[in-house]
Amino acid sequence: MDTLFSEVERYKRKLNAPLAVRMRPRTLEEYVGQEKAVGPGSWLRRAIEHDTLSSVLLYGPAGTGKTTLARIIANTTHAEFVEVSAVTGTVKDLRQATEAAESRLLTTGRRTILFVDEIHRFNRSQQDALLHAVEDRVVILVGATTENPYFEVNQALISRSRVVELGPLDDESIRTLVRRALGDEFGLAGRFVLEDDALEAIVTLSGGDGRAALTSLELASQMALPVEGDSDATDGSGEGEDEASAPLTITAEHVLEANPRHGLAYDKSGDMHYDIISAFIKSMRGSDPDATLYWLARMIDAGEDPKYIARRIMIHASEDVGNADPQALLVAEAAFKSAEVIGYPECRINLAQAALYIALAPKSHAAEAGIDSALAEVRKGPRREVPSYLRDRTRPGSEDYGEYLYPHDYPLGWVEQRYLPEGLERGAFYKPSPRGWESWRVESTARDRAEFADAGGDASGKPGANG
Repeated sequence: MDTLFSEVERYKRKLNAPLAVRMRPRTLEEYVGQEKAVGPGSWLRRAIEHDTLSSVLLYGPAGTGKTTLARIIANTTHAEFVEVSAVTGTVKDLRQATEAAESRLLTTGRRTILFVDEIHRFNRSQQDALLHAVEDRVVILVGATTENPYFEVNQALISRSRVVELGPLDDESIRTLVRRALGDEFGLAGRFVLEDDALEAIVTLSGGDGRAALTSLELASQMALPVEGDSDATDGSGEGEDEASAPLTITAEHVLEANPRHGLAYDKSGDMHYDIISAFIKSMRGSDPDATLYWLARMIDAGEDPKYIARRIMIHASEDVGNADPQALLVAEAAFKSAEVIGYPECRINLAQAALYIALAPKSHAAEAGIDSALAEVRKGPRREVPSYLRDRTRPGSEDYGEYLYPHDYPLGWVEQRYLPEGLERGAFYKPSPRGWESWRVESTARDRAEFADAGGDASGKPGANG
């Protein structure tokens, strides 16, 4: 039960909390961004407003408002709100919470909302401990996670919940948060003014993370405070105005001093990891060298394993360049070796060289498409016998095999001969691209075969002794 003393304690704690905590919205009207997830007419908004919420998993990057949304639910619902830490919580803690929830439901009819932050940190047995309580609605689960719940949360728990995805905040939402914090009594309370370029610097540095934006503002405001003993004006004008009446100015320099390194969000095993490597590969495939370098830089800056990047470049060299430029695979192999032997920071140059080579090379996916087509035939088609003249000749009875024409006995190093088994024809699998070395080689082969045909199909007479 709240008392005057507990209210005072909360007030004091809030005053000393970080700016991002002090500025946490308490109602849906104060909540910024996430229109798709919780905007007017959305399922989640209606469920919160009508107090009909069922179990939900909030999924999105850090700083997108997952915990804030859970606390808004706590402030607007008539249910008991219980929070369990996925970092320190145990199966015993969960069972105690669900038992208390069941008792509360039976004795008072009051429902319980169980909030589990970073729910992906719970192991399988901890997640299983929630199943029956969620299924029977003894508790309404609100789980928050930065990891894809379809990979990190038990399928049984997902089937009993609704997944709501929150995305990074757009620039205008970040600006709204920052401007609100400047004037709010629990924020900076009008003691500072923010220059336009400083605001844009905060927006850029935040990367769609509302918490990061408010943290940047708080740190920059500290940088704007006058040096102790400085008698100059607090607004930077040199006029010596009274500190209480003249707001301090936060400049872009203050923002950059408070944030010497611009770190964009990245994870080494989650969605961001796969999204960025996917963008990197698609940029090389799309022959865009600038995009290739940008996504490569995102991975390098985040400390991604250089061997992982080099492996993806090697795969791409065959998958999307192939024999349009056979040198691509050699360049990619050299980049992988450099990643193994040299490492960061120098191998960033080798990775960039290889990635740019792949991006600028002519493209062909004939190798990948060809082997996949051949594998499909092998796995789904009928059994096809090796033509007798292509079989091994060291076994007894091989003298009855058909005659094998040895290509080197012919001036062109080639002779018309069937190599495919019966039922398959030339061109069944290999579809060369009209680009690069592959195109030149296909045209050259076609000319050779035309010459062979013009010569009567036997430019040298009899096949040699190697037949």
